Amino acid sequence: MLAKRIIPCLDVTYKNGKAVVVKGVEFVNLRDAGDPVELAKRYDSESADELVFLDITASPEGRKTMVEIVEKTAENVFIPFTVGGGIASLEDINAILSAGADKVSINTAAVKNPDFVRRAAQTFGSQCIVVAIDCKRNFDLSKGKYILELEDGSKAWYEVYIYGGRKATGIDALYWAKKVEELGAGEILLTSMDRDGTKDGYDIPITRAMSEELSIPVIASGGAGKLEHFYEGFVKGKADACLAAGIFHFRELTIPQVKEYLASRGVKVRWR
Repeated sequence: MLAKRIIPCLDVTYKNGKAVVVKGVEFVNLRDAGDPVELAKRYDSESADELVFLDITASPEGRKTMVEIVEKTAENVFIPFTVGGGIASLEDINAILSAGADKVSINTAAVKNPDFVRRAAQTFGSQCIVVAIDCKRNFDLSKGKYILELEDGSKAWYEVYIYGGRKATGIDALYWAKKVEELGAGEILLTSMDRDGTKDGYDIPITRAMSEELSIPVIASGGAGKLEHFYEGFVKGKADACLAAGIFHFRELTIPQVKEYLASRGVKVRWR
């Protein structure tokens, strides 16, 4: 069995002309969590397996990703580093990879032009291309392609959202994940908007369904609040990696604590 990955996420935006890491609940009510470069250095020293840097207001604001912050972060970390937000062209991908990132995450641009995924994978290799899927439960069953049973026995499908969770698309998340895999995506970053920042645990129904349907890795995101949630994400959700933000930023848990707990429960993790 491959070792399971623990990935801290830096949601970055500009505030008063300065790049800051923020964390909210269900994509709103953002609060400051610190300097992105300093947090990245901390996570690198704490044995994080990878790091994800998301410029969360780049697409809604119609601007490019903050390349200068990517460069500074890349200079200070020695673990795989994924960057997303505002990436809409092959030139954008080249700029981010040239700035030191190992992978790019695309979301809005992929939904608006699926062929972008194919061209990106052909140009830079599937291993570089992560498709981020932000989704939310939709209980109008007449509109979904894949109806899933939820924890309480009710049913829903998961709808894809773009522009940082601001716009619903009507696209079924599981259908979309299968399509981008066919187009050449090398990994899926799956965020449950219903669970984001709630600390109620990962959204197991969609995580498990996507992990079972795809042959590429799935990163679970949204909802981590305690040690047990990581175990559930891996064992019940069958995720390849679990991503978290707020609990790490505000030191409610550390990455070594999570890895020690998982190892004690029989989950294979990697130490450096």
